[in-house]
Amino acid sequence: MFEPAARSTSGLAARCGRALLSPWSRLTLLVVVLAAAGSAVLVLQPQRLLADGRLPELGGAGAVALFALAYGLCAAAFVPRPILNLAAGALFATSAGFVSSLGGTVLGAGIAFGLGRVLGQDALRPLVRGRWLTAADGQLSRHGFRSMMVIRLFPGVPFAAANYCAAVSRMGWAPFLLATGLGSVPNTLAYVVAGGSASSPTSPPFLIAMGFIVLSGAAAATVAWRKRQGLRKR
Repeated sequence: MFEPAARSTSGLAARCGRALLSPWSRLTLLVVVLAAAGSAVLVLQPQRLLADGRLPELGGAGAVALFALAYGLCAAAFVPRPILNLAAGALFATSAGFVSSLGGTVLGAGIAFGLGRVLGQDALRPLVRGRWLTAADGQLSRHGFRSMMVIRLFPGVPFAAANYCAAVSRMGWAPFLLATGLGSVPNTLAYVVAGGSASSPTSPPFLIAMGFIVLSGAAAATVAWRKRQGLRKR
């Protein structure tokens, strides 16, 4: 007697479940999460909490691990990495600041990559059109490790943009995280050293670090210009 009503209810539940798990519903959730993260950064300004906090008073490995966790969350929420790296250098010694920054970099990249892969890839891949988007997708999908290494070594592409572009491509987790970790070493170390020696702006460590940052930025601009010219000639 109650079978039609039960079937109708189960059918409605199944349709609702499919709608909630559809690619566009997941993409909408990703947009909401990213908007909330960006708003939280603007309101709470977590980079100031990291720079003005008392993490070193926690002592040793605990402070380094906590900073790395906070760094990863902040990086995934669009806080610029140079600010976080400078804060790490100001708070810790060079070695501890570098370890916490690099760990936070990989963690933040992994969080963003996971969000983009799970919530956005299915909806966004069909929209990859145009010469530049197709070329970028093909490069990341076929030569993921090499491409991500170049992106991380020459900091011309914003951190968050690189993470989500890689998530939409067919790049695997392992190449993405490994290339992020290895490719971020030089730039991260330079900013940490600069942050740690900022109180002595004429000291050799500060000058060398700033020189590297300027040169890597110039190299990134040159590589981007050459790539752009190459795409225009096709």
